Amino acid sequence: MESAALVRSLSTSSRYLCRCSVLFPTTIATSSRFSPPLLRRHSTARLRRPSPSPLLYFRNRNRNHFSTSLSPRASLVSSSPPPPDIKNELGGFEKISEEFIQECKSKAVLFRHVKTGAQVMSVSNNDENKVFGIVFRTPPNDSTGIPHILEHSVLCGSRKYPLKEPFVELLKGSLHTFLNAFTYPDRTCYPVASTNTKDFYNLEGWHYELNHPSEDITYKGVVFNEMKGVYSQPDNILGRAAQQALCPDNTYGVDSGGDPRVIPKLKFEEFKEFHRKYYHPSNSRIWFYGDDDPNERLRILSEYLDMFDASSAPNESKVEPQKLFSKPVRIIETYPAGEGGDLKKQMVCLNWLLSDKPLDLETELTLGFLNHLLLGTPASPLRKILLESGLGDAIVGGGLEDELLQPQFSIGMKGVSEDDIHKVEELIISTLKKLAEEGFDTDAIEASMNTIEFSLRENNTGSFPRGLSLMLQSIGKWIYDLNPLEPLKYEKPLQDLKSKIATEGSKFVFSPLIEKFILNNPHKVTVQMQPDPEKAARDEATEKQILQEVKASMTTEDLAELTRATHELRLKQETPDPPEALKTVPSLSLQDIPKEPIHVPTEARDINGVKVLQHDLFTNDVLYTDIVFDMSSLKQELLPLVPLFCQSLLEMGTKDLTFVQLNQLIGRKTGGISVYPFTSSVQGKEDPCSHMIVRGKAMAGRAEDLYDLVNSVLQDVQFTDQQRFKQFVSQSRSRMENRLRGSGHGIAAARMDAKLNAAGWMSEKMGGLSYLEFLQTLEKRIDQDWADISSSLEEIRKTVFSKQGCLINITADGKNLANADKFVSKFVDMLPTSSPIAATNNWNVRLPLTNEAIVIPTQVNYVGKATNVYDAGYKLNGSAYVISKYISNTWLWDRVRVSGGAYGGFCDFDTHSGVFSFLSYRDPNLLKTLEVYDGTGDFLRELEIDDDTLTKAIIGTIGDVDSYQLPDAKGYSSMLRYLLGITEEERQRRREEILATSLKDFKQFIDAVEAVKDKGVVVAVASPDDVDAANKELSNFFQIKKAL
Repeated sequence: MESAALVRSLSTSSRYLCRCSVLFPTTIATSSRFSPPLLRRHSTARLRRPSPSPLLYFRNRNRNHFSTSLSPRASLVSSSPPPPDIKNELGGFEKISEEFIQECKSKAVLFRHVKTGAQVMSVSNNDENKVFGIVFRTPPNDSTGIPHILEHSVLCGSRKYPLKEPFVELLKGSLHTFLNAFTYPDRTCYPVASTNTKDFYNLEGWHYELNHPSEDITYKGVVFNEMKGVYSQPDNILGRAAQQALCPDNTYGVDSGGDPRVIPKLKFEEFKEFHRKYYHPSNSRIWFYGDDDPNERLRILSEYLDMFDASSAPNESKVEPQKLFSKPVRIIETYPAGEGGDLKKQMVCLNWLLSDKPLDLETELTLGFLNHLLLGTPASPLRKILLESGLGDAIVGGGLEDELLQPQFSIGMKGVSEDDIHKVEELIISTLKKLAEEGFDTDAIEASMNTIEFSLRENNTGSFPRGLSLMLQSIGKWIYDLNPLEPLKYEKPLQDLKSKIATEGSKFVFSPLIEKFILNNPHKVTVQMQPDPEKAARDEATEKQILQEVKASMTTEDLAELTRATHELRLKQETPDPPEALKTVPSLSLQDIPKEPIHVPTEARDINGVKVLQHDLFTNDVLYTDIVFDMSSLKQELLPLVPLFCQSLLEMGTKDLTFVQLNQLIGRKTGGISVYPFTSSVQGKEDPCSHMIVRGKAMAGRAEDLYDLVNSVLQDVQFTDQQRFKQFVSQSRSRMENRLRGSGHGIAAARMDAKLNAAGWMSEKMGGLSYLEFLQTLEKRIDQDWADISSSLEEIRKTVFSKQGCLINITADGKNLANADKFVSKFVDMLPTSSPIAATNNWNVRLPLTNEAIVIPTQVNYVGKATNVYDAGYKLNGSAYVISKYISNTWLWDRVRVSGGAYGGFCDFDTHSGVFSFLSYRDPNLLKTLEVYDGTGDFLRELEIDDDTLTKAIIGTIGDVDSYQLPDAKGYSSMLRYLLGITEEERQRRREEILATSLKDFKQFIDAVEAVKDKGVVVAVASPDDVDAANKELSNFFQIKKAL
């Protein structure tokens, strides 16, 4: 992600996500059905994969406006002694360049390994969250998915680590803060991050399967099924079609992740040759970052690199640019749609390749800024005009995409009727022409500049390690033999851009770019996507026919051999590694683990009758605040309106300000405001914890502006714009439909929770299948019932926003906390004293406890099973966290993923509610996966676990508990513990129980997993064929709900 990526808006769906495959599903890791203990929650704030860009909040945040001020620097790096110098004895390395990067307070030294030519970037600073990464250029020439399959395979053992999957052993037993791998269209990245120095240095494609000669042959493979899931999602199909049509003549014209129709054509000889050619030090870029010894980095590297000689890989792996077209291209593709869906709803996206070579930094930065102006917020003109046109449901295309050799720009809509396809195209072009002719207004320019500058300086990457964010930015240049440090140095180009806008005017800066790169650019591809209710069934039939032909071509001896090989492979997959092999993987000891939990300084005060929590932490002059309102007295029938209410607060105007003006004011004065509901069970209580949270941030000098704007949002916004509300409903429905296809495990988990506890029932009403059904109904009745809907929105405001039950949370340094008191006091005084409307709710609410299959057009399934183990008599012990993680990383990994072929399989224990659940992700199976879940008790009965394995499991769990957090996240987590009644004493007790986990605890947990087997409820998001087959095998096992 180059400098322009730092300022681009990914305002709707990002093609980055559908182009960059990962080793294991970070959607699982992120939404974390196994969250750190004592912090599980339900929230309809959308969860997403951590973004490599510091502008984390520009991605898929239609209702949350995070922006900036022109105040002093807000980079969260405290002053410290300069990093140590690297000694002159470089041990086989030559120094190419050395530079201090002021923007990230880091000394960066670029080395070249003399013998192999491997390039090494050594970045030294005082960040304890150290990062190592190695990147290879891996341009494919077909869509068999070789780079993606290699990404999985190279972490499945080696000469030094003769295990099936040393990667999984690291997952089980290290304190990593990040451990995964990415396959881009032209490169493969292997990063790892850890705050523990000792730990830091420690750190499967397809096959035929035949269980019996009389049965059908099937394809199996984790990558194969992962990509089947990708190709079931219309947005992903659109993104891939656009990229390949834009670049038909180079490596971007094929799918590095693999096309499920092409993956089975891959031959093992091709696979080995690709590895031999590209996985060589000469073809690598190696990255170190953090506070570890830079001399030790080179010493460790030289041990490995010195074993190799130079190769010709750097020349063979170069990515050739795509030559620009002389005239536009139009293509029509189809995507799988449900039979009951709206078959008139099409997608159209306009895509441009902007240049025949990489752009200079100034142009990149200016294009990124232009992209944010066009699409970055709900008030951005191109985004606003498209959504207000009524021609479609939501925006598609990620705007500017510049992580590859040549930048691209994409914009379009989905949910478009066939008659309106050309109207969308014309509207995009006419809007861009008008903006080129008239320019942008001054407030929009200022708001965008503040947004961009605040985010760059704050550098808040959330849970994504900062060093990895910088690595991915740097690699965007480095991989193409350009200056790797250029993307990290935004200060001068940003000041130059501001100066140019000030002296020459924004129209002079941006209009020529719109004309050159878009309006007058013939390298344009229009992709039209049409729904096809037969596509999924047709693809499955084609696959079956191919496999039938394969079987027909085999002799009796061939079939017997394939059956034998299938059983041999399964035995190998399901047989644990021997202890001597496991010992080759380095690990920590329990002596390396702190005995006490991470302490967050917290002072509880009372300001004008409202409880205020203050966290004195270094934030470099940024003030973070959370204002929490009690939602428990809200009428239950209003719950499904809550997410739309939250969006309305930020995207409708007041009596004095249009929503555009309000949006721009937030952008000019603050670092951003967001509003969302939060629900969770509370251990030992029937009633759920239910709140609405308003989050905001600003430079400390803007604290008064921040609280004044929050007050305006809460009390002055008027719910009168029927057409905008209608857009919100269409966008939300489209987003939920996309989630159902791409994150079906989340929908299944929410549905099971709704059957088992009140907090789950609430959450599902606001973000699950019930919410989607509500949106589908609401969309049809807005015109008739607008007065009632508007009145209901006002009722939510009057019920929720008052001093009664309010809590304010603030994270900043001591001086800024003290200075904020008067602004908090003023804000509190403006709140209503109590709610005039308060319902007395009965929280004995659940969905019926029946097995459900949510049927969608898909090639893969998401399978869940859960029950409340507290109801079955289980008493919470901290060992449960260790056991859950161990079951996920051994039994479920081996049986659901490795042997079963699913992309992911895991379990989760929500200790607040007592719900223990199993879930799978992009799974080719359904009933077979349920059999694995039901076999967990037998797995634990037969389990023998040595001290080393147990220690690894404990350390891996502590890594989850102590997950690395930036200051704002520390303050927020402390607030959640307060809301859920979790004391420091309980945290300490659970930690001691985790550290004391024994084999006896595993055996005592058997009854809990047996309760899931015997009493568990099943929810699957699955294909019609698989559900029909399941109901034939187990008579009417599932109640069927058609969702799309």
